Parts: sequence; structure tokens; C-alpha cells
Amino acid sequence: MNHPLLEIRNLSFTYEGASSPVFERLDLAVGSGEFILIKGTSGTGKSTLLRLVCRLNKPQCGTILFRGRDITLIPPAELRSSISYVAQVPQLVDAPVEENLLLPFAFRVNRKKALPRHEDLRAMLDEFYLDGVTLGQSALKLSAGQKQRLAIMRSILQEPEMMLLDEPTSALDAESAAMVFSITERLNTSRKMTIMTVTHSDYRPETIKGVMYRLENRSLKLMPE
Repeated sequence: MNHPLLEIRNLSFTYEGASSPVFERLDLAVGSGEFILIKGTSGTGKSTLLRLVCRLNKPQCGTILFRGRDITLIPPAELRSSISYVAQVPQLVDAPVEENLLLPFAFRVNRKKALPRHEDLRAMLDEFYLDGVTLGQSALKLSAGQKQRLAIMRSILQEPEMMLLDEPTSALDAESAAMVFSITERLNTSRKMTIMTVTHSDYRPETIKGVMYRLENRSLKLMPE
């Protein structure tokens, strides 16, 4: 029997000082290559769910399995080389675009990976709707949408099996948001990337068949197509 790539069983979480859980007894199975979209209003625990999956938050009750292994038994560095997390606010440093893209290669878990070539990075800029951006310019001077697309591009360079996107368009205008979602759909189809996105927007996948859920009233409910 094939295991799901990611499996969540009976997961509950309560914020410190809260009298009741933000969600409880969640179950979710994600197959390799699937596109999962989780919707919900602010405060329903969408971001917390993603942070639990990549061990940025510690599970309190329930089990999360990645490739059949309990994530609490997987070293964090190993887990995060397989599951990439793109934060709502991109984590960029005051340095050129190229240096920001190559930053993860300085981490011990990635030091054996081959650095992407300068010309390959330059070509990828267009693929991520960053035409007009140069590798030598300051990453901090990019627009909010450009920063988000750069963060996704940097994540892809690590060749993860799964990508988690935390409200990737919450601070973007409609045009920039459409670019981000277009990129994620393309990554799912062209690279067979497993993607889990949480959002409060009205977005529905246009070019792919995604599986949509709504997180509300402490539970995860499958949405109609």
C-alpha cells in the first residue's frame, strides 16, 4: 500500500493562554504531486497548520507523517530540505538578489548541492515574472510582489518534494497575486511539485485540478469543486 506523501492524523493545537483549541482532530492526506488549497478567515489556524507540518511549531496532540515517518523523529534540517516553507513576509537580507537566492546553499544540509549557474539564475528570473530585475540589484528594493516571487524561486532552487505557502498573496495587489498563483500552478504541473497553500482570498485554481478545503469552526472541511 502506498503511503501519502504527507498525512495528518487527529491533530489539535491550542495557543498558549487560550482556553480552547484553534483546531482539533484534523485529518488530512496529501498525495505526491497534489495541489492543496486551504481557505479560512484570519485566526482559524491556517498558518499554524503549515508551521506544524514543517516543525516551526511543536505538535501538541496528534501525528504528522512525511513519507510514513513521524516528523518529530526526522531531524529538522532533513525535513526542511524536503518540505520548503515560504513565509507570508519573505525573509530577505540586505544584499543583491543573487546572494539572497544562494543563501540556503550556505546551510550545512545544502552544502553538498551544486550551486546553480549565474546564467541559469538569470534565465529563471523571467520564468518567475521577474523580468527587468537583475541579479546584482538589492533584493530589499524590490516590490512586495517581486519579493514574494523571489522567495518562491529561492525555495525551488533547493529542489524540495513539497512546498508550503503561507498566505502568499495577502499583501499583494490583484496583478501580483495572479502572478504568484500562476507560478504555483505551473510548478505543480511542470515540476510535479506537491503544493499546499493557505489563503483567505477567493482564489480557485484555473489551470489545474486542486483539492480545496475550508478551515473553520476548528475543523477542516472538503470544499466542492
